[in-house]
Amino acid sequence: MTRRVLFTADDFGLSEAVNEGIEQAHRDGMLAAASLMVAGAAAADAVLRARRNPRLRVGLHLVVIEGPAVLPPPAIPDLVDARGQFPSEPLRLGIAYFFRPRVRRQLAAEIRAQFAAFAATGLKLDHADAHKHMHLHPTVGDLLVRIGGEFGLPGVRVPAEPSAVMAACGVRATVGARALHAWSRLLRGQARRAGMATNDAMFGLAWTGHMTEDRLLRLIPHLPDGLNEIYFHPAACRDATIDALMPDYEHAGELAVLCSPAVRAALRQEGLAPG
Repeated sequence: MTRRVLFTADDFGLSEAVNEGIEQAHRDGMLAAASLMVAGAAAADAVLRARRNPRLRVGLHLVVIEGPAVLPPPAIPDLVDARGQFPSEPLRLGIAYFFRPRVRRQLAAEIRAQFAAFAATGLKLDHADAHKHMHLHPTVGDLLVRIGGEFGLPGVRVPAEPSAVMAACGVRATVGARALHAWSRLLRGQARRAGMATNDAMFGLAWTGHMTEDRLLRLIPHLPDGLNEIYFHPAACRDATIDALMPDYEHAGELAVLCSPAVRAALRQEGLAPG
């Protein structure tokens, strides 16, 4: 098995600053794919940018936590508030998604609506993942795979960051990180049983929002065999949305990393080409 690396970005459609960062990272840097929040405030702007950059692979960034829904609140009253926003409470949501049939029916309707909204953009569906990695939840993962299959979903991101690789980069594995890696096997199995492709490893979890050039240069020599997805949160500048949701993330720094000559050189030295 050969080593491959894929640089991706989350939150396409969150704001125009994010969209501009993603477009720049693709146009001038090494970013190959982005995940679209179809109900994001700047989703229409993201679609326009994707159309003028046809080599950018775009997937669905499913939002079922901390973000806007596609369906109106009366259609999914157990999922969102009066503004149509999912809460930021993973434990409460996770319990409801698993144990309450009424909630699961509404969740299925919203997931189907998000896939339909993506289809309506006319963009080719490259992959799917979920905001805050909520598709690791067995109910969300099952619905994403089953409903996504109806829309021709070819691949699913599996958030699986190998502890041994991170240890080689100086990051000691926590119990939670090891448990998360083991738990990700459930999602991988769901996707593969449906005939969907998955990445073999994913990086950016331990360093989410803080993927500096130094960290990436440490990681590249230790990338394992298979497809290694490395995900980022680039933006051209800070804005009110970023400040409210991710006040400590280094968006501009991550954009710079995606355009870094030093990173390109390190990849060439390892015989790797991003994409």
